[in-house]
Amino acid sequence: MQNHQTPATPTEDPGFKLPGEAEAQPKTELPAATGQVEVVPSTVEGAPVTDTSTRDLAIGAAVFAVLLLVYFFARNAYVHHLVVRRVAPSSAGSAGWLMFVGLAFMSAAAVLAIINASKFLTFAVTAPLVAVGLVALAAAFFVGRR
Repeated sequence: MQNHQTPATPTEDPGFKLPGEAEAQPKTELPAATGQVEVVPSTVEGAPVTDTSTRDLAIGAAVFAVLLLVYFFARNAYVHHLVVRRVAPSSAGSAGWLMFVGLAFMSAAAVLAIINASKFLTFAVTAPLVAVGLVALAAAFFVGRR
């Protein structure tokens, strides 16, 4: 099998140059730019430009998982406390789950704010989490009083 290559003509640029060939090859210059080029990052208006590393997200997820485990045991203790106070077991169970959900949403807002405050501590992210958390905690208090 033979390799047939056509020799490069003197006007073609072979893509590389040896040190002694720099003077032999004619130099072609690109036309100069007439205007200035402005580089603008492609972001949504009002959105922060910062980025969160995957290491920070992994640490935040681990902390959140540990908090959920702690909240689950706190939920069980709260349900037991309500049953001892003669609250109906179904109402105590509902109050316990509402407390768990409320604490979970509040801690989700806190963990996201700690991970990257400039990205996650905005009204669109934090307000719904805190609102659902506070409503669930208030409902847990009122359901547990029956």
